[in-house]
Amino acid sequence: MINPALLNKFITVSERAAYGASKYIGKNDKKSADQAAVDEMRSELNKIEMNGKVVIGEGEMDEAPMLFIGEKIGTGTGDDLEIAVDPLEGTNFVAKNLPNAISVLSVANKGSILSAPDTYMEKIAVGSGLPPNLIDLDNSVEKNIKLLADAKNKKIHQITACILKRPRHDKIISILNSLNVKINFIQDGDVTGVISVVDKNSPIDIYLGVGGGPEGVLAASALACLGGQMQTRLVLNNQNEINRAKKLGINDLSKKYNIEDMVSGDVIFCATGVTDGEMLKGIKDRGDSFEASSYVLHKNLKVSKKITNLIKK
Repeated sequence: MINPALLNKFITVSERAAYGASKYIGKNDKKSADQAAVDEMRSELNKIEMNGKVVIGEGEMDEAPMLFIGEKIGTGTGDDLEIAVDPLEGTNFVAKNLPNAISVLSVANKGSILSAPDTYMEKIAVGSGLPPNLIDLDNSVEKNIKLLADAKNKKIHQITACILKRPRHDKIISILNSLNVKINFIQDGDVTGVISVVDKNSPIDIYLGVGGGPEGVLAASALACLGGQMQTRLVLNNQNEINRAKKLGINDLSKKYNIEDMVSGDVIFCATGVTDGEMLKGIKDRGDSFEASSYVLHKNLKVSKKITNLIKK
């Protein structure tokens, strides 16, 4: 199990990253917002007593400004931990002062997190309390929707699907419309999109479509704590992407990943709002301090809570 004493330290990491990004809300400068989040996140991670390694990060090369895959973090003493990070999910949301930007990370023991390349990934996810292995990427959209509706004792038209609004999803959207399924479109932020399937305050029944690979692993970390189901598969469009996957140790390029294939064992997940959203409130500047709202999960301790802290700048 991950040392429970580290939980509050990881919460601080996402809080500080969110605060860094918040300085650029509405300034139309997504690059600076992302960099500020990275700088704050790295600084806090390096204060934690651990022998940490980034396995999901902002790049796959040794690029000092970013939290790159393979970067060593922490004091170098303590437990061997793997960290998946997205210092700022929703850079456009911050730049344009739009909802649902978050800073997010997950933590597991060494050898427990899939190091996914920064490529696209097919995803399908549903909530908790359902028959195991209910959904499958190789099923048709119609079949997955029908299986879900039957399992939830709903009519098909009562199902709500969440999907990124992208041209690549036109075929899926057409099928959902033909089934009279309700659709909740999102512009970005598919970590929160996936998590919505297990949020009791959300109407979302299913998430489906193609999004980022790293974000898929982060979302799987949250669902691992909350009992949801998720299946993913990498989308590798060219030889360069294939080479990047192989470099990270992925040899079965068409493998379907369930949650336990992406994140195993104990997991800590922390997400802090940067701008106000459906899941979390954004950073609130209080002068010499700031208010941060976070979603905190610790699998083995069955921690699942939303908290708001007032933090000195």
